[in-house]
Amino acid sequence: MSTPTTGEQTALVDSAVRRSAKRLIPFLLLMYVIAFLDRSNVGFAKEELEADIGLSAAAYALGAGLFFVGYALFEVPSNLIMHRVGARWWMARIMVTWGIIATAFMFVQGETMFYVLRFLLGVAEAGFFPGVLLYLTYWFPEDRRAFATGLFQMGLPLANIVGGPLSGGLLELDGFGGLAGYQWLFMVEGVLAVLVGIVAVFYLTDRPEKAAWMPAPERDALLARLEADNADRAAVGGHQGWAKALLNPRVLYFCLICLCIQAAVYGLTFFLPTQVASITGRDVGFQVGLLTSIPWACAFVTIALLPRFADRTGRHREIGAALLVLSGIGIAVSAVAENAVVAIVALCVAAVGFVTCQPLFWTLPTRYLSGAALAAGFGLINGLGNLGGFIAPNIRVWAEETFDSSTAGLFALAGMAVLGALFLLGTRFLRTAPADAPATTADAVR
Repeated sequence: MSTPTTGEQTALVDSAVRRSAKRLIPFLLLMYVIAFLDRSNVGFAKEELEADIGLSAAAYALGAGLFFVGYALFEVPSNLIMHRVGARWWMARIMVTWGIIATAFMFVQGETMFYVLRFLLGVAEAGFFPGVLLYLTYWFPEDRRAFATGLFQMGLPLANIVGGPLSGGLLELDGFGGLAGYQWLFMVEGVLAVLVGIVAVFYLTDRPEKAAWMPAPERDALLARLEADNADRAAVGGHQGWAKALLNPRVLYFCLICLCIQAAVYGLTFFLPTQVASITGRDVGFQVGLLTSIPWACAFVTIALLPRFADRTGRHREIGAALLVLSGIGIAVSAVAENAVVAIVALCVAAVGFVTCQPLFWTLPTRYLSGAALAAGFGLINGLGNLGGFIAPNIRVWAEETFDSSTAGLFALAGMAVLGALFLLGTRFLRTAPADAPATTADAVR
């Protein structure tokens, strides 16, 4: 049998990438949508929880953030386990356990139980997002990874497009069947996670070598390309142990960038329903849910387009930084806008910025690490970075109370987004290889 030419090899890789994307991305997207619904639906339940169990604003902010403490503590071990046992069973385990805990929120009785369940939800979900990022490195070459990651991260705006009306509508079932609206919300969205987790066992494939649904020539070409990418990373010190990767200054720097991004995301997300309700003068429900979906719909469009452009130009860092600055501007304008239309437009700008910058950011760590080191690095970056979700709501409440201003918290979040942009631009100064090392395709952070 003749060896494929370079052109034929490229065509086979292209076909394998398209086939992998069609097979895997929609299901991973569904998983992400449900994950984000279950971690952020407390934003819709906030007012009912305050009225029904006497949850204070400060207790809500603390509980909302405690999710990320449990999440951060178990990210690295979860990702290392997935790297060892495979994505299929581990992703299913994550979804089933978090679905059970998410459903248990319908029985919450007071602040302590709220705190415990939020922490346990973070523990259960730990490893999902970095696990998927790691999983994508098994299937997509480096020059297609922003595209694949962008498709997956469309789950964030999609979750909010779907989740706004869904969560708002479930709240309007208040009293039906003897259950409060927030109980319907937690039960329905939690059970969805359990069902999809069970399906994951039968649907996902751990690695390309095991993909019976991919023709052998495509599979071989894809594996050869992925092995070449790994060789490039080895040339810049990528094959280091997972423990050493956790102390790598570059990994810790990426943690700082991720923290700033997530602070902007969750500082707005956890309060968006009540912010939109305040802007429009409506109660949180189906109509407010529809309005909160508008910013996420805008982000859905841009995250589908910009990562491909970044892959073609190679300017992931610069485009990502510009998007974070745009996000900061949008958050700041939404704080002072007196007109409802202007405020919604500003929130659209904010969502476009902090959603679309994320797949661009996540292409950078993959250029330094591989194997167990990449699994640990992804886990640490996402775990410590997502502490921004703990810090942000508490900073927002602290700023509003300290300065006796309803806008101070949003200005603090805007500052976090701009700070993240500066840190992202600073990756230009991270060395990717020793000065005397031969050039490779991964030599420079684009």
